[in-house]
Amino acid sequence: MKQCEAQFRPPRKDDLRTRRPEARARRKLGPPIEARPGVGGHESALVGRCACSPGSVRVPTARLLVRTQPCSKFRPPRRREGAGLPAGVTDAASLPLNPLQGSMPQTPPFSALFDGSGYNRNPPPADAGCAGLCYHDNNLLSGSLEALVQHLVPRVDYYPDRTYIFTFLLSSRLFMHPYELMAKVCHLCVEHQRLSDPNSDKNQIRKIAPKILQLLTEWTETFPYDFRDERMMRNLKDLAHRIASGEETYRKNVQQMIQGLIRKLATLSQYEEVLAKISSTSTDRLTVLKTKPQSIQRDIITVCSDPYTLAQQLTHIELERLNYIGPEEFVQAFVQKDPLDNDKSCYSERKKTRNLEAYVQWFNRVSYLVATEICTPVKKKHRARMIEYFIDVARECFNIGNFNSLMAIISGMNMSPVSRLKKTWAKVKTAKFDVLEHQMDPSSNFYNYRTALRGAAQRSLTAHSSREKIVIPFFSLLIKDIYFLNEGCANRLPNGHVNFEKFWELAKQVSEFMTWKQVECPFERDRKILQYLLTVPVFSEDALYLASYESEGPENHIEKDRWKSLRSSLLGRV
Repeated sequence: MKQCEAQFRPPRKDDLRTRRPEARARRKLGPPIEARPGVGGHESALVGRCACSPGSVRVPTARLLVRTQPCSKFRPPRRREGAGLPAGVTDAASLPLNPLQGSMPQTPPFSALFDGSGYNRNPPPADAGCAGLCYHDNNLLSGSLEALVQHLVPRVDYYPDRTYIFTFLLSSRLFMHPYELMAKVCHLCVEHQRLSDPNSDKNQIRKIAPKILQLLTEWTETFPYDFRDERMMRNLKDLAHRIASGEETYRKNVQQMIQGLIRKLATLSQYEEVLAKISSTSTDRLTVLKTKPQSIQRDIITVCSDPYTLAQQLTHIELERLNYIGPEEFVQAFVQKDPLDNDKSCYSERKKTRNLEAYVQWFNRVSYLVATEICTPVKKKHRARMIEYFIDVARECFNIGNFNSLMAIISGMNMSPVSRLKKTWAKVKTAKFDVLEHQMDPSSNFYNYRTALRGAAQRSLTAHSSREKIVIPFFSLLIKDIYFLNEGCANRLPNGHVNFEKFWELAKQVSEFMTWKQVECPFERDRKILQYLLTVPVFSEDALYLASYESEGPENHIEKDRWKSLRSSLLGRV
């Protein structure tokens, strides 16, 4: 598991819109997020200490509510329905867009999951055995783990609310493995409905079977990656077989559900193979230039002269990568030892967050690509032209609602090897860039960005086109918000109950992401541009500094010493 450090400098009080390039160099947002091995204790695997040069500071974060009492209630907002995307992997430039769209029966969209009317609208009947659950105004606040598991299991006269299903399936992995929960659910279904008894009432089974099947369908559709575990798949097939025995209709539905699940997992495997192939073939740009200089003779403007088209292709990749992040990855990234479970160590094997990590690595790649393209040209006017080009790309990303690419571009342009190019920046019209920096200013917990994000989310609710539905959040900040929500409220209350109010809020944030990631990208794919963005070699940090010093010489003794050291180590020159 890797640790990702979002690196930002503390904000200054002066207005960013009036800042000159020299001031921007002093107040840079810092290099992109770094991935490095995690540390022990409660240090998050994805959110940790900021490492900015010259000093280390903390990232502005969401307000941290440190308490052991239940978090305040929330009323989940209405959601829009995301569109399915086509699948099919061929090469790096045509990654499948959505592995989660199958032909099996679809559960209601997330717009129906959180519709603003409360988060548990149908508590179980009085005889459903809900002892151990604590309600207030028909809202579930807490409960013992065993009672919460029983609350998930359908009965003839009861089916759990969909908000509860999503919330519990999301948060239960903090306390038990998904396969353990599946085993408990299967046992309770068989025990309650006597599914293993050949003399059981067939009419009773016909009443409960559709509800059990619906629960399994929701699980496989929303958390399909859980079923990469053979134990999960085995329990699923066993329970489905008991339901389907003797009923042709149920048999067809079960077959459809399992086939759809298998297709999703196969598509995920294809996606991971493509990522592995890209990763294995990626090389440092300086190494390529020294061995095969003729292989890199184009820059990004040669490949795509229109900045608006490049912003659209970046959005393609962003939505593709988002689609493969499972909702459970946000929880699994921060799993710690359950204090009431003395027999188990920290649930390290639950931390299956490879798609989330791949998305963070994509952010880093964009930042380094931007810095590489700026530092590479020999002539000052060409570097200035490249900076203005990326400013226009960033503006279009903002207009589209692609805040992650926007922040990656700003991060790349604020890396020290780029920001120190004062003669280059002097030739750049920076007014547009200052406005973008102002929008993404970390001050007041990223207030300006959060305001723009709310505006984009509101636009998507009433959108009449796929373009207007696009909302791609600044991903590092989304992870931090979820991390601090997890750290700020206790998982269990003093009486040992699971603090379910905390998990309602967690589910609210994750479900919003689930809606955003399902939007279909409306822009036409350009394979040549996509291939370049995904595979062109980029400079390492040391190579960026060397290129920067070669473009505009060192200004002080420290820079001169570093330049000499880099020339010696990277080029073998004195």
